[in-house]
Amino acid sequence: MTESLASDVKIENVLIRVGECAVTVLPRFGGKIASIRIGERELLQTPLAPIAPRTLTMAFDAGDASGWDECLPSVAACTVKTEAGIAEIPDHGDLWRVEWMPMVREAYSGTYRGECFSLPLRLERTLTLTERAAGWTLRLDYSITNLNLEESVPWSWAAHPLFAVEEGDRIVLPESIRSLRLEGSGGGRLGNGGDSVAWPMARLANGRTVDLTIVEAADSGIGDKLFAGPLSESENWCTLERPSAGIRIRVKFEATATPYLGLWICYGGWPDRPGPKQVCVALEPATAPVDSLAVTGEWSRVLEPGDCFSWPMDVEIERIER
Repeated sequence: MTESLASDVKIENVLIRVGECAVTVLPRFGGKIASIRIGERELLQTPLAPIAPRTLTMAFDAGDASGWDECLPSVAACTVKTEAGIAEIPDHGDLWRVEWMPMVREAYSGTYRGECFSLPLRLERTLTLTERAAGWTLRLDYSITNLNLEESVPWSWAAHPLFAVEEGDRIVLPESIRSLRLEGSGGGRLGNGGDSVAWPMARLANGRTVDLTIVEAADSGIGDKLFAGPLSESENWCTLERPSAGIRIRVKFEATATPYLGLWICYGGWPDRPGPKQVCVALEPATAPVDSLAVTGEWSRVLEPGDCFSWPMDVEIERIER
């Protein structure tokens, strides 16, 4: 049975459960997917700080920096010229800072809506959790709308699922991917932004060769952001194999709609400030091969007045032998 929710209803914590798989969503805190659990096993990065209200200008690392957020209209903070004037977009975009409204709830799904404040954009996301013989699928259906009925609006989106990892876990990309574009690398480990980095065996700035598919120790101090793409329909997936957890996570996306894949690998290398560090791998389908909306290219997107654009994404979770 479908339940329509009035606009004044606020749900602090929404749980969608199918068998042993449970997904927790926090509409008040940017529609964050705060947890994906298989039994007692948490699959997402746990909070580095208490989850609390955010300001419109704070840096992402000033918050909990955990779970799964949506980055819109940019990942990096930037200044963008639009038909309506200059827009100042904050770090990791607008949506993780604002309360989302729940629109529809069903037994194993929910629809939530968040509105940007730096640009007149609205994102609607429907989550649907199903069980398969081998495990579970979390289906995400997205739709973005230009709320301005007179002027076009630029935009860039990236999913931001921070999957927890342990040393020895493995990142798997399609065999056809042989190089990635470097967005940034802590300490210049992989080079400079814009460099091409070989995959899977990359040469470090110090001359050593490293297998980027293998997750390193939590105290390695590594923090690298890379992009693959544009990708073809046969390259529309990426996988995180976690033998220590007995889990395989495969992210699948529609390459014609979101043709790039961001890859954030962090083994204790971020945040730069003192305190807890992320130990995670983020598999990020995206509309652009760069973090900043201000960096334009053939990937740049514009929504015409009142227009909408929709796309899907799947997360398949399977049990594997330890």
